[in-house]
Amino acid sequence: MPTMFVRLLDQGWFFLLARIILTFAFWGSGLAKLIDFKGGVAEMAMFNLPHPELMNILTIVTQLGGSLLIILNRWTWLGAGALAVFTLLTIPLVHHFWSLPEPRSIQAFHTATEHITVIGALMLVSILSRYTGGAGNGPKRS
Repeated sequence: MPTMFVRLLDQGWFFLLARIILTFAFWGSGLAKLIDFKGGVAEMAMFNLPHPELMNILTIVTQLGGSLLIILNRWTWLGAGALAVFTLLTIPLVHHFWSLPEPRSIQAFHTATEHITVIGALMLVSILSRYTGGAGNGPKRS
């Protein structure tokens, strides 16, 4: 690997930037649901979720809390795990492509596959955080 890339990848600010970017969709959505609480509740109702107000609160807590843990690199595995479970659950609850008519089924399928990719990225940030010494993450690499 070229030296300039090694230097970049070893910078703490670059790892922070990567964590912020990785969680952008989650904290962006969580803030939107918090700022426009009624809109978030309407979104939960649109997907026929029970207790839309409670679901909106739980979504906000999961998205913002999980993002914050990842961004701060503290208990990253917990934040990433919560966001991964949340993301996985949206597939059968919201993006159930197998039961939708075309062309919605195609769009939902692509969204579901993107969600699987995001879960993989959350798994990777958990692995990386283990070696950066954040509280609750394990040993710091030498």
